[in-house]
Amino acid sequence: MNKILYLSSVLFVVIILSCNKDDGYEPIEVNVLNLPETPFDYSSLDLPSHFTTNVPGQPLQTAINGTDNTPTDNPITNDGATLGRVLFYDKQLSANGTISCASCHKQDKGFSDDTVLSVGFDAGLTARHSMTLINARFYQRGRFFWDERATTLEEQVLMPFQDPVEMGMTLEQVVGKVQEQSYYPELFQKAFGSQEITSDKISKALAQFVRSIVSYSSKYDIGRAQSAAPGANFPNFTDEENIGKNIFFRTIPNGGGACFGCHTTEAFISANPGPQNNGLDATSTTDLGAGGVFPNPIFVGRFKSTSLRNIELTAPYMHDGRFATLEQVVEHYNSGIKPHPTLSPALKDANGNPVQLNLTNAQKAALVAFLKTLTDNSVSTEVKWSNPFR
Repeated sequence: MNKILYLSSVLFVVIILSCNKDDGYEPIEVNVLNLPETPFDYSSLDLPSHFTTNVPGQPLQTAINGTDNTPTDNPITNDGATLGRVLFYDKQLSANGTISCASCHKQDKGFSDDTVLSVGFDAGLTARHSMTLINARFYQRGRFFWDERATTLEEQVLMPFQDPVEMGMTLEQVVGKVQEQSYYPELFQKAFGSQEITSDKISKALAQFVRSIVSYSSKYDIGRAQSAAPGANFPNFTDEENIGKNIFFRTIPNGGGACFGCHTTEAFISANPGPQNNGLDATSTTDLGAGGVFPNPIFVGRFKSTSLRNIELTAPYMHDGRFATLEQVVEHYNSGIKPHPTLSPALKDANGNPVQLNLTNAQKAALVAFLKTLTDNSVSTEVKWSNPFR
């Protein structure tokens, strides 16, 4: 039996037996870890060939080659990601023991949140909607958050702990809380060869876990493996899904939506050099986006583009969660793009005005149907990414 699981279980039984309700005491809830003796495989990434092979003659790359932001000093290891998994789900690492990273990034919600704004440790609301963590490793620019204020994932994973609304801690307090938990010394020993607990090691372990969350087993992938290019009709798709896929990949002059321009490669990530403005508003007032981080006014109203993998599960949508459904998202790009001064050039027509796709109702429904083929249920059910506490 796993040593950590055994010791935690014994502690749990002792506390329960010693706290009898008849004596006027309520049982104390403690963290009981359920980890396998041999760690799950996080370090091997068996991607299908279409992920790593560019389709010849395409204007944009289809392979994810060159987009992996994993630093050389923090490769994913099985023990490191295991530690990261425990840290990710551990509510002890918030000011009052009620919030973990997983509270706002739920596995069954595509590692996003199903509320417009997430609830922090003291019932406060976050400033923006929780971004999905799926395929976070595939973003060459390597910056994180909607406004890209974090320069690396290793920097990003420590910021929610220190946010006064989210988890309400200092780094010193986080390290102290980790040191107080009996199950961490062995985990740090396995991950880093030492029981010493530091914020740098916490950061690296969490980043390893997040980078391990990669989606490549959807209905789309099954069809893509049977086809020479993403634009071909997939044999496992319905007619509607193939129509929607064609709209997604085709350029606007050819009757498409040019969606692939901002959600590029088989990981459906942004290959653009930085955050983009997708025309949600004509002006930016309450949220400047990346303009609040970078002094150049060209960044005002720009936000990071997320992966579309498992988008069916990550509602509501956009940085402020304004759209409740995929139908509303599609309608925005069809007829609702606003003429913001920093609007992405890809969303302008030849005269510099916001594009109007003029899709029919059937075409809009087809595009939604295609987006749902990107759902990878294995991400929602894989035990290695689930809550290790009982």
